[in-house]
Parts: sequence; C-alpha cells; structure tokens
Amino acid sequence: MPKRDARAGDSPEFFRKLLENLHDGVYFVDPERRITYWNRGAERISGYAAREVTGTHCFDEILVHVDDAGTRLCEHGCPLTATLADGESRQVDVYLHHKEGHRVPVRVRVAPIRDEAGRISGAVEVFSENSATVAALQRIRELQAMAYVDQLTGLANRVFTEITLRARLEETERYGWPFGVLFADIDGFKAVNDRYGHAIGDRVLAMVARDFAGNLRAFDLVGRWGGDEFIVLVVNVDEPSLHALGERFRTLVANSAVPSPAGEIRVTISVGGTLARRGDDAASLVASADALMYEAKRSGGDAVVFAAAP
Repeated sequence: MPKRDARAGDSPEFFRKLLENLHDGVYFVDPERRITYWNRGAERISGYAAREVTGTHCFDEILVHVDDAGTRLCEHGCPLTATLADGESRQVDVYLHHKEGHRVPVRVRVAPIRDEAGRISGAVEVFSENSATVAALQRIRELQAMAYVDQLTGLANRVFTEITLRARLEETERYGWPFGVLFADIDGFKAVNDRYGHAIGDRVLAMVARDFAGNLRAFDLVGRWGGDEFIVLVVNVDEPSLHALGERFRTLVANSAVPSPAGEIRVTISVGGTLARRGDDAASLVASADALMYEAKRSGGDAVVFAAAP
C-alpha cells in the first residue's frame, strides 16, 4: 500500500496555529462544559487569559452570557447546553462579561464535536464582536486624534458632545430628522467613592462607559457630561426604540461588575429620555432629560423615565 504523504494541513499543530491566529474568540468544551481550549481571540475579546479559564466550566462565573433582558443564559437558555443535548448548531446574539466588568455584545455560534462513532464528545463556541463595537472603537480613536475624548472613560468629552448635540438640533430644525437624548447618572456613586476610594470609582466609571460605548450603533454618540453623568444622542429613532435602548443600558449596567479585593462592585443607573422636536435648544433639551433622570432616582433608581408624548 503506498505511503500517504504528510501534509501541513493534516497536522494538529497546523490547526492549533490556525485557531490561535483567528480574530474571533474560539473555545472548546467537553460534555461537562469544562473548557479544554481557549484561543488568543477569546483572550482579546474577553480579557481572560487561557490559563485563567482552561480547566474551568463555562458556567463558573466567567463569561456569564446575558440576553437583552439580563437573563443569565448559563442558568436559562444556554446554547452550549442545548447543542450538547441535541447536536444542533446554533447562533445567538448575547452580551458576555469582560474581565474588567463591562458587557461586550457578541455573536455566538455553537456547533457539536463528534467522535469517530458519531457520538457528541463536546462542543465548540465561536464568538465575535458585533460590527457596531468595532465602529465605536474607531470613533474613539478618531476623537482621541482630535482631543475630543474624555481621558478617564474614553468617551466623547463634554465639548464634543455639545458640538454634536447642536448639529443634531440643526438637522431636526432644518430637515425634521428625529433624534433622542438619554441622560444617565450612576446611582449612589458618591457612596462608592467614599467606601472603596476614587481608584475603584474611576474603574466603575470606565465600566459603565464601556457598557454604553460597546452597545451603540456606529452613528450614535455617547459622551461623559460630567462626574458620573452620561449623555447618549440617538439618531433616527422613535419613542419606543429610544425607551428600549434606555432599558438595555440599564440592564447591562446592572449585570456588570468591577472586580476588586473587596469583591465585585456593582452599580445601577437612572436614565431620563426624551425626543428632540423643532424649537428645542440644547439647554432646554438637556434640562428636560436631566429632570426625567431625577424622577427615575426618586422612584428608587435603576429605572428609566421618559417624557410623555405631547
């Protein structure tokens, strides 16, 4: 029988190198959902090194996938568990937990791994950042080049946010193009600084900022207004969509946590939202959204309040 030529593509080392150089995150689990492999793409997207996760289970409070409603998929609706059970491939959009505490929107694709007899011996999950996240990072780099970025959070600073707000108002006045404003404030932020110190407080601000920046469309803008206040400018939006976005941000922040020696530091936000209309000016529009945010705080916080439609 002729001897079969060895080819680079037949080597396990070849496939390992291929996986290591993928931009997407890739990891393998065994039938008990124990992580057996974690590539560099997974390290980059999640912040967790392979040595920190290999040998643990995917449900061991690592990625902690949640959906738009904040449901923890490890407990209810895990695509890996379903694929291990029925052998079907799946795709779902979720938010993973980054090592620094914020939520990263990713598209997850899961497929079964079978042995030579066709039995399910594990599963592979591939996850990639959605395109809006990549565009948001590009926006940050552009702002940095123009000195319009807030150095602590990486968001647009107040100067650039005010410039953009005036531009959106001019578009609404001239063309009738709709846009909305979300005004958000971290609940009890002073108590966080007082209890844990300003270094932890700064990390909390950065975490909340990443939750905002990573979950916007490329043409929307989030800026740090001052202290622990943030403004989001959302174009081409109606009231239900703006309200849904405010709820998404509220849920994502509530499901994020900053790791610290004192344990996980969790916060919530209060959000006020309103649509811009012809005749509005920047000061009155921000004041309206700010007042609605304080209504949310008076209701106990961790809430979203919108202006009643005229």
